Amino acid sequence: MNIYKYEFRKYLKSTTIWTFSIIALLFFYLALFPSFASEAEQFEKVIQQFPETFRKAFGLNQMSFSTIGGFYNFTFSYIVLIAGIFAMKLGVDIMSKEVREKTADFLLVKPVNRGSIMLPKFLASLTHIILMNVVYVIFAIIAVELFKNNDYNKEVFYLVTFSMFLIQIFLLTLGLLLGTISKKLKSVLPISLGVVFGFYIIKLLNDTIEDTIISFLTPFEYFDSSYITENISYSVSHLLFSIGLSIVFVVASYIIYEKRDVPSV
Repeated sequence: MNIYKYEFRKYLKSTTIWTFSIIALLFFYLALFPSFASEAEQFEKVIQQFPETFRKAFGLNQMSFSTIGGFYNFTFSYIVLIAGIFAMKLGVDIMSKEVREKTADFLLVKPVNRGSIMLPKFLASLTHIILMNVVYVIFAIIAVELFKNNDYNKEVFYLVTFSMFLIQIFLLTLGLLLGTISKKLKSVLPISLGVVFGFYIIKLLNDTIEDTIISFLTPFEYFDSSYITENISYSVSHLLFSIGLSIVFVVASYIIYEKRDVPSV
C-alpha cells in the first residue's frame, strides 16, 4: 500500500498536466466547429479535391463538417494519439525508473517480494489512466453540448470516447513490459514516442489499403471511429485481441520482473 501511495502521488502532477492539456486541445478544436459547420459544403468540396488515399489516411474521407459527431470523431483521432503517448510513457517510466536512477537494489532489499512491488506500480498507473478518462469524459460531454448545432448519436459518442481508455490500457501494459525488459534505457520519451507513432503510422497506412491482417498490428485500428459510427459497436475480434494482449503483457511483465537480474550501484 505504501508503494501504491508513493507511485500515485509521484505521477499525479504529470497526469493532471497531460489531462488538462488534452481537454484544452479538445475545446480548441470544437470551438472551431461552428465556423466549419457554417461553411461545411464548401469545406467538403475542397476536401474532395484531395486524392482519395490522402483523405483516407487522415480520416477525411468520411468526415462531416456539418455535424458535431463527425467533427468530434475527427478531433478525437488526434486526442487519442496524445493520450496514447501518455499511457505508454507512464508504463515504461514506472517500471524502469529504479534501473535508470540506479535505486533498484535499495528498493529490492526491503522486506517485500517483487510481486508486491510490481502490483502496486501497475495499480497506481491504472488509477491514473482511469482518472484521466473520467475527467476527460466529463469535459468532452460539456464541450460537445456547448458547441453542438444539432442532435448527435450519444451511443456512438460514448463508444468512441471510451475507446481512449481501451487503447490506453493496451499501450500502458505494453509500456510496463518494455520498461521491465529494458536494461539500459536512459530516457523514456523517445521509446514512447517511437512506439506510439509507429503504431499510428501503421494505422494511417492501413486506412488507405484496408487490410484486415494489418489492422491487428496497431491498437489505433482496434477501435476505429468509422467502424463504430457505422455499426454502433466495437469490432468484437479486435476488442478480444486487445484485451488478450493486454493480459499477456501484464503477465509477461510480472514473470520477467520476478526473474530479471537487477544491476547494483
